[in-house]
Amino acid sequence: MLAVDHGYFLGPTTGLENPAKTVEPLIPFADSLMLTRGVLRNCVRPEFDIPIVLRVSGGTSVLKELSNEGMTVSMKDAVRLNVAGVALSIFVGAEYERQTLLNLAKLIDEAEEYGIAVLAVTAVGKEMVRDARYLGLCCRIAAELGAHIVKTYYCEGFEDVVNNCPVPVVVAGGKKTDEKTALELAYNSIKAGAVGVDMGRNIFQSDNPVAMIKAVREIVHKNASVPRAYELYRSLSSKKGKK
Repeated sequence: MLAVDHGYFLGPTTGLENPAKTVEPLIPFADSLMLTRGVLRNCVRPEFDIPIVLRVSGGTSVLKELSNEGMTVSMKDAVRLNVAGVALSIFVGAEYERQTLLNLAKLIDEAEEYGIAVLAVTAVGKEMVRDARYLGLCCRIAAELGAHIVKTYYCEGFEDVVNNCPVPVVVAGGKKTDEKTALELAYNSIKAGAVGVDMGRNIFQSDNPVAMIKAVREIVHKNASVPRAYELYRSLSSKKGKK
């Protein structure tokens, strides 16, 4: 899954100043696209055949308390946009924990009527520790409420997080790191039981986004090792440089 929904709270973050220019060359190598309604309508051409996971929560910016989110898209509009899934953030342990969990429950009720999958995103506040105990709590609560998929962070002991969550888990890419570190994250996540990764900044902020998404794909779909995937990234980047 390629995540390009960052603008809903970060604005024109680096690499997404022009979403159409960023996304178009990456679409052929992504299994699904996670983005907002506005970017989908204005920056993704209708002829692109790719499953859409639509961001439907928001209402806050990076300047305020992020956990104070609400629903920003109706289910009718999600259906109109022909999405495969909808995504909403939950903030377990944050000031507005209850509000975001009830948002998730309501979204699941509405999505079930149309057979649309719900992705629960376990957002983490600044004061939260990203360890197996906390992330396991978040994932299990999301699953108990009825989420079909959970997106969370990789951590030490991630196998326990996956084993204690009865629905599929995908791993967030997080902040930009060097390419080899990002590939190690993807490899370790899949090895520990994640069904995939939902990367954004580690792809579109890479020096060579297309090479990077191809390398990540090798790990997710072909069980490539980190050295093999990193060599693919370097090889593709070298060819681009020569052109």
